[in-house]
Amino acid sequence: MIELDLIIEDDQWSAIPDLQTVCETAFKAGANVEPATGLVSLLLADNDALQALNLQFRGKDKPTDVLSFPADPMDRPLLGDIAVALGVAQSDATEQGKPLADHLTHLLIHGYLHLLGHDHETAAEAETMEGLEIKALASLGIDNPYLTD
Repeated sequence: MIELDLIIEDDQWSAIPDLQTVCETAFKAGANVEPATGLVSLLLADNDALQALNLQFRGKDKPTDVLSFPADPMDRPLLGDIAVALGVAQSDATEQGKPLADHLTHLLIHGYLHLLGHDHETAAEAETMEGLEIKALASLGIDNPYLTD
């Protein structure tokens, strides 16, 4: 079971009805395809906060949709921290023609898989990670985000 520590830094995230439930459901779906137990700290923030984190930890001076920070195994039961930028997520959701809640769900599953050590640096890694994401999203009735028209 995944325990969630939800920190909402940008009140505009409240535009998503039942935000806490959306987040908990995303992590449950992720854990159903890649089981783990522990605590995930989730920061829902604005673009400025993610840009600062992206610069500090990745050396990239631009906002990004989601960042994941896996915890050291010594910190268990903490699995790690995930941060999501509202502006980037909303823009991407609009561009992709999907509800923000569905896109957030995808970003959280993606971030959760990073906490567990998955990555998408190589084609093989991407195929594995995306396959898990697609399976978790399908269990919630959300379409494959990697299909393009």
